[in-house]
Amino acid sequence: MERKWILPFVLLAVLAVAALWAPASPDSEADLTALNSADMAWMLMAAGLVLLMTPGLSFFYGGMVSFRNVVSTMLQGFISLGVVSVLWVVVGFSLAFGDSMGGFIGNPGTFFLFKGVGLGPNTALAPTIPLLLFALFQLKFAIITPALITGSFAERIRFSGYLLFIVLFTLFIYTPLAHWTWHPQGFLRVMGVLDFAGGTVVHMSAGFAALAGAVFLGPRNNHGHTPHAPANIPYVVLGTGLLWFGWFGFNAGSALAANATATLALATTNFASAAAMLSWVFYDALRGRRITALGACIGAVVGLVAITPAAGFVTVGQSLFIGFASAIISNESVRLFNKRGAIDDTLDVFPCHGVGGIAGMLFTGIFAQGVGLFYGQTATFFNHLLALVIVGLFTFGGSYLLLMITNLISPLRVGADEELVGLDISQHGERMSSLEDRIDAYVTKRQGRNGASKQPQEERYDVIES
Repeated sequence: MERKWILPFVLLAVLAVAALWAPASPDSEADLTALNSADMAWMLMAAGLVLLMTPGLSFFYGGMVSFRNVVSTMLQGFISLGVVSVLWVVVGFSLAFGDSMGGFIGNPGTFFLFKGVGLGPNTALAPTIPLLLFALFQLKFAIITPALITGSFAERIRFSGYLLFIVLFTLFIYTPLAHWTWHPQGFLRVMGVLDFAGGTVVHMSAGFAALAGAVFLGPRNNHGHTPHAPANIPYVVLGTGLLWFGWFGFNAGSALAANATATLALATTNFASAAAMLSWVFYDALRGRRITALGACIGAVVGLVAITPAAGFVTVGQSLFIGFASAIISNESVRLFNKRGAIDDTLDVFPCHGVGGIAGMLFTGIFAQGVGLFYGQTATFFNHLLALVIVGLFTFGGSYLLLMITNLISPLRVGADEELVGLDISQHGERMSSLEDRIDAYVTKRQGRNGASKQPQEERYDVIES
């Protein structure tokens, strides 16, 4: 057994045993009459839709990296389902939504090991659905946020160090942001900052953390020397479809009820993404570039990112404008970011998710019905500008510090030889089978059946020609 895995395994075993004695939820004392069946049915579905987004993101990112790093990139996102779920039960939900300590963080003992998280409602957080369902829905947001970061340092991060980083990021970056923005006593929420479904908490935080990760780990060894070829464009298309579908739960579910606001959020989500997809590809064409499947997919996701903070606060027409404008802003950000070439953000996480989240946050301050700049009100917009500075500094600085701490405990950057052979083999001993692998397997099988009448290389040529 490798020594570096002894401690996490022992901690997980101790936690699993300790959880047997976790206090039971006081469901017998809860008032279940306030529960609404329609709201519960919708939120159960929405939680499942948001969960689907993380595997969708794995396909989205996995298709964009080089062929040697598909498995490792997909696993980095997928493993978040396990790591963050366990953290959420133990203390994550308490830190994000427990009794507020000055508006900055939740009391870690409030819901420790899901104490008191049962089938009854919580009037302050979600009055018509079980608190357990609310906790599960919010868990899915916590899961996908660190997964989003992985695209920035793909193809060069050591898996063991990455696991430690997402634990620290979830506890010290994500949960405070969720508390500030979504808890009734959170200081950003009290200040008047609007974030319907996670533009600040999820996408801006992931974007700035991704920027910190790209700066800290440095560029890939072949960055700027070898053209990057995505491994599997159909994976990217599949991932985009899963993300778009799951995003309906992400945004419309954030209404926390089966109501008119959920309907509005679903509509604005769809139309912003559609406008952004078309805006991205047509803008590419205007600049003399080809219209590509990759561009269409990236544009659609940028639209989803940008509408997230505004989804329940703007009209359908405004959502079309937000998607259109955000796609151009992110497209130019990608071009300028890559033109400078100093920072190697592998999959353009900051120009797309970070800048897209910033654009969405500012557009929310402009178009939020009744309180936005578009309606003659200035307070919300300027509060959003202030929040942008606070969140940006906290997330970038905090993430960079956590990366430094992680690197001291478990080195983050793989060696040059490991990077050259690819993380799939060097970190996991697995890889995608290529066409050559399948031809070799077929030739071996046919030679075993018919006898070795030809040399293996001659046999391969025959198969390729046929």
